[in-house]
Amino acid sequence: MTLIMGVVNVTPDSFSDGGRYADAEAAVAHGLRLREQGAHILDVGGESTRPGAERVGPALEQERVLPVVSALAEAGALVSIDTMNAATAVAAAAAGARIVNDVSGGMADPDMLPAVGQTEADIVLQHWRGHSADMYARATYADVVTEVVAELRGRIAAAAAAGIPPSRVIVDPGVGFGKQGEQNWETLRGLERFVALGPRVLVGTSRKRFLAELLADDPAEATEDRRDLATAVTSALAAQAGVWAVRVHDVAATRDALAVAERWSGARRADSEGRQD
Repeated sequence: MTLIMGVVNVTPDSFSDGGRYADAEAAVAHGLRLREQGAHILDVGGESTRPGAERVGPALEQERVLPVVSALAEAGALVSIDTMNAATAVAAAAAGARIVNDVSGGMADPDMLPAVGQTEADIVLQHWRGHSADMYARATYADVVTEVVAELRGRIAAAAAAGIPPSRVIVDPGVGFGKQGEQNWETLRGLERFVALGPRVLVGTSRKRFLAELLADDPAEATEDRRDLATAVTSALAAQAGVWAVRVHDVAATRDALAVAERWSGARRADSEGRQD
């Protein structure tokens, strides 16, 4: 079964829902609502990673996220902390987070991998080629899937060297990060190769620009509802490719899409077994 990671942005400037849940009380309520809708994991973030976003210092980031992490963990939720800062990762793990979701794959902060290695948290190593301010400057590939697979293999090795065993590692091909347009579609078409790396695979396509570019000549005209529908479709296809989890804003739509895909696959298997009989 593919798990659903629900997004809880405690930021004023997220590309999608910035400001809606910027205070702790609203963020906690939103997280609990996502859990009721079917989210298996709640990913709490206090720094936007949208293209062009400004960095946030660890102190402000922790002020935003730690009360939310603590409250959601106390409510029994499986919490992930979305951070590139080692200090925030450690503080969040102490507050109850069981997964560190680092979009830089441990590259933004050299202390990240050793710090997480000293905790019991799992870590998401996402493919990354630079901060949001200039992430597209390095979006040059001869073969995007082959290169991303190789770079993720290097991050897995770096995690192992820092004392994080493969059983605690999750990889993310980084759709939308350091990739533009067709490069994102090529990455998604190559998901089986990421699954073959060994660790669990997380995929996040939710509301991203490459979907909007498909849906409308002017991406700004692709409404949130349309992006959520496209996200649910890509999430269902990712599930069929064998990913461990999908990271989304609209949990309910994705839950329904995954249920349909799972039933479809089960029906096909049953039909195939029946024919063999």
